[in-house]
Amino acid sequence: MPSSDSPATRPDEPALTAPLEQARSLPDLLARRLARDPQSTLIERSGGPGTAWTPVSVRAFVDEVTAVARGLVARGIQPGDRVAIMSRTRYEWTLLDFASWAAGAVVVPVYETSSAEQVRWICADAGARLAVVETPAHAAAVAQVRDDLPGLTDVLVIDEGGIDALVAAGADVPAAEVERRSALAGLDDLATVIYTSGTTGRPKGVELTHGNFVALTLLGTEGLAEVCATPGSRTLLFMPLAHVFARFIEVLCIPSGAVLGHTPDTRNLLADLASFQPTFILAVPRVFEKVYNAAEQKAGSGTPLRIFRWAAKVAIAYSRALDTPQGPSAGLRVQHRLAGRLVHAKLRAALGGRARFAISGGAPLGERLGHFYRGIGVRVLEGYGLTETTAPTSVNMPDLIKVGTVGPAFPGTRVRVDEAGEIWVAGPHVFRGYRHDEEATRAVLVDGWFRTGDLGTLDEDGYLRITGRSKEIIVTAGGKNVAPAVLEDRLRGHPLVSQVVVVGDQRPFIGALVTLDEEMLPGWLANHGLPAMDLAAAQAHPAVAEALDRAVTRANEAVSRAESIRKIRILPTDLTEENGYLTPSLKVKRALVLRDFAAEIDALYTDTRTA
Repeated sequence: MPSSDSPATRPDEPALTAPLEQARSLPDLLARRLARDPQSTLIERSGGPGTAWTPVSVRAFVDEVTAVARGLVARGIQPGDRVAIMSRTRYEWTLLDFASWAAGAVVVPVYETSSAEQVRWICADAGARLAVVETPAHAAAVAQVRDDLPGLTDVLVIDEGGIDALVAAGADVPAAEVERRSALAGLDDLATVIYTSGTTGRPKGVELTHGNFVALTLLGTEGLAEVCATPGSRTLLFMPLAHVFARFIEVLCIPSGAVLGHTPDTRNLLADLASFQPTFILAVPRVFEKVYNAAEQKAGSGTPLRIFRWAAKVAIAYSRALDTPQGPSAGLRVQHRLAGRLVHAKLRAALGGRARFAISGGAPLGERLGHFYRGIGVRVLEGYGLTETTAPTSVNMPDLIKVGTVGPAFPGTRVRVDEAGEIWVAGPHVFRGYRHDEEATRAVLVDGWFRTGDLGTLDEDGYLRITGRSKEIIVTAGGKNVAPAVLEDRLRGHPLVSQVVVVGDQRPFIGALVTLDEEMLPGWLANHGLPAMDLAAAQAHPAVAEALDRAVTRANEAVSRAESIRKIRILPTDLTEENGYLTPSLKVKRALVLRDFAAEIDALYTDTRTA
């Protein structure tokens, strides 16, 4: 059973006062926002790259939600029916979410990159009755498996007027019917079924209730008010709304008052950040790594590159000094101001110029990047959560950030670590169970606690540090237990590296499979005075091998010699979502990589004389 415990709140802060009685469902959450400030801006819509953002008031959004919900009723959707949404992150997703809930339906997200077989599994297991997809290509994917989905009665395409068709269909449905249905759901009723990303097998349907979202967003609004509930708070969503992290933020903006924006195409991300100017941003660590590496490459070579690297070191040193009793020295403060004018201000401008906070989740960020961003003036609130916990279950607090940790238990929740180092979670945000899988549910829900399968430690302030995942622990032939995440995260921070999979289970030493970052390679080669070359040539080039060896040496500084990477092998292809080795949330499907690249792993251990 769980042992050491992180309290729901820190000892020096008052208990949070946000009770669940403030709202009983997601439609109720929106209705209360409407009653509070109907003319305030809820969302800003973009007409496309380079266009202005158009404000949508709470009143206008609720009216549109009602119109679409009436269409769902007209199409035969009954309370409790499942509506699948397959789309990129855009305004229409949020509209369909709240319209479905207003009609009494349960929403089933589907990643827009999902294959036809994944669509078949999710829609069949969830029992989807209606699918709303973004593009004709998505509709074609559904059509491939339509014969296996007898319960699916309708498919609407957003880009072919699907929303307008719903509004037109519902013209004769009384608004009172939507009002009646909106009042049906209670805290314990099902709101959505989100399918896990499937890193260890077939995705499981996580059943999240209205109460899960209501509790977490109300507690978050109060506990993280400085981030999301101060006047002028605004955020731009670019993570997939099929992921629970983005979905939580979508709902959080209702009670917090933060203005929400959407951008569906990350190729336009920097331009959209510049025009929208968010005050807080959420992303996975890979995004923060890419921003840093791209900025370093943009600096080029010679004096500009030396200035960038000096400014980065100053930012990291300044942030580290903030954690000491004496704080930054006078000399460091002077350097920090100069670095701010020369470099840091440009980096903040790349994030829109107004970002004060960045929320990072999905994987460990790494202390170097955490200190770098705080040092340039963007406080990264690294957090930890799972689909089963409706997203965050711990997060660093604005007034006490411990870089390298994922913070204390999220406001109103509890975290424990048992004798084996496994993390357990309790609170009103924990899911009710896996759809159609009672055995798996019983295995993880024990005496009111959720067994996460992740490993960690708690410090004296209740701050959680993630050390690995129990199913991914590597046991070498010498009996040494190794958590691969620490090594993978540090090595992946190098500009040349795209993905890393540490190996060594029942082997004499630890090795790693590495892929090169095709986007970053040309800039890296140019900055190092090397000619342009393709990936195959780069893999065999001595300068690339030397750079990776140095990166491995730096990564090994975080672990003991027995845990260190002795040899690496560069794979001929990257691990991507398109070729099936990454989940839509950018997690590596480790088991699949180990199976398909078994020969490359064996080659690491063919000649062990250098180990």
